[in-house]
Amino acid sequence: MTHHKTLTLLAGIGMTCAGIVGLAQAQTPAPSTTAQGGSVAAASTASCSPLMHQSFNRLQDDAPQDLCQYAGKVTLVVNTASYCGFTTQYEGLEALYAKYQGKGLVVLGFPSNDFGKQEPGSSKEIADFCFNTYGVKFPMFSKTSVKGSNANALHAALIKATGKSPEWNFHKYLIDRNGRVLKSYASQVTPDDKALVADIEKALAQKL
Repeated sequence: MTHHKTLTLLAGIGMTCAGIVGLAQAQTPAPSTTAQGGSVAAASTASCSPLMHQSFNRLQDDAPQDLCQYAGKVTLVVNTASYCGFTTQYEGLEALYAKYQGKGLVVLGFPSNDFGKQEPGSSKEIADFCFNTYGVKFPMFSKTSVKGSNANALHAALIKATGKSPEWNFHKYLIDRNGRVLKSYASQVTPDDKALVADIEKALAQKL
């Protein structure tokens, strides 16, 4: 069975995962570029918290993205995987993003192969697979590690701030408009969980 047919079959039986988000980022304008070649969101850099002073490559094209472009927003960070029992959470994450984006919420997806080897594909495979399955529009970034000594810089900071490391795919961290980490949520906490939604709404109601 070819790779294409395999992915089609998996999508048909509902086993697809996180990747969707990849293409969504294609609609996110890339920030301006500095003379040194680094991407910068000029309008928000001044108010960007130390936590968000990070740069990651966008999933679908590896273009560097400065997280400072999301300064002033409420941010939900999620580590994702395409062949996971929680993969259907992509639908709920996109629904959250669609509902609250206009009020200042952004969902950031970080594909990872750390748990169960459930994200083995390349960035293009992840992006294509996910978009075609779930049509997610929220930003996603290239595959990276989210735990232990190899954790990417953002997750290392999130783990330090909360004392909670992801134990599986679709662990979530909520960050307020000022770049303060509010809470972490286990993989089993779905995007439509009442407590999670209440926390998001409370954070959105707070001013900078």
